[in-house]
Amino acid sequence: MKEYGEVFLVLDTMLNLKSFDTRRTLIINSDEPNDITSKPADSYQLVVNLHVLNDQINLNNYLLDVRKTLVDGGVFVGALLPHHYRYRRYLKKYSYGIANTFYFFDFIWKRVFPKLPITREIYFAFSKEKDRAISLAEGLGRLVYCGLKILDLAVVDDVVYIAAVKDKVPAPANKFFYSPIFKMKRVGKHGKEINVYKLRTMYPYAEYLQDYILQMNGYSEIGKPAKDFRLPIWGNIFRKYWLDEIPQLLNVFKGEMKLVGARPLSKRVYNDYPPDLKELRNKYKPGCVPPYVSLMKQSMDGSIEAERIYLKDKERRPFTTDIKYFFKAIYNILTNKIRSA
Repeated sequence: MKEYGEVFLVLDTMLNLKSFDTRRTLIINSDEPNDITSKPADSYQLVVNLHVLNDQINLNNYLLDVRKTLVDGGVFVGALLPHHYRYRRYLKKYSYGIANTFYFFDFIWKRVFPKLPITREIYFAFSKEKDRAISLAEGLGRLVYCGLKILDLAVVDDVVYIAAVKDKVPAPANKFFYSPIFKMKRVGKHGKEINVYKLRTMYPYAEYLQDYILQMNGYSEIGKPAKDFRLPIWGNIFRKYWLDEIPQLLNVFKGEMKLVGARPLSKRVYNDYPPDLKELRNKYKPGCVPPYVSLMKQSMDGSIEAERIYLKDKERRPFTTDIKYFFKAIYNILTNKIRSA
């Protein structure tokens, strides 16, 4: 605790460490899975591992094992070196040119290779899952995916310390796969849940952070989560030109969506909608091209208003409404009057 004095001072402001029973507290600095798997279930109020999660083998399994050791309401504190701080460390250690050269190869090996099916096995065979490049969004998303709810986080010497509580939501049973095209659970016709296909524009596991982002920052002026750190630069570009929406055509072919219609919402956002609008929405399939694009109403309130106008038009003129809204949307997009993000 002397060696990590600054860290514990920060953790004390986050958690009030005196509130935990020392007999039910585990503090380690280890990348050995046995240091967690050997512990009995439901035995700790607080588990702190000062070793970065970047070095943990089978990270998801490790987090699930940590969750098992915690009592209900127990807290885990994990350390993470986010990839954007990796570049800073190279700059601190080397000259600008050498730092950028090293970081380029580091980026290719530790961020590109693990994501591609052809190179993934090569990467894991040689890296032994040590010193992995993980974004902050991925690190937080993995915690939530594994049944831990984010409480707070703080940065000490480029390492992010994350406090997360054991959540009542059960841990997942299915394995998560990286893929350029992925499925998101959305509310469809009659309130039925469907899997909507999208081109990945966020960091892996980032989709599990929607509740956290909305609780922290709410919605932006265009009706999207505000201050959303889950998107890399290229993700913003894809969204700006609507490229991430193209795979939704698969949902159209499957009969789950239409070309034009109210946008498919996550359960979290759907629950924020007015009851009367939810009742209207449930009558129709969601669409690839939402009404706010046609009516130029991109804020959260504007999107709700646009959907209400569209759905009432749809009830009066079921056959011509979609055609009118489709061509209005195409015109607004081609003339740069509206952007996806």
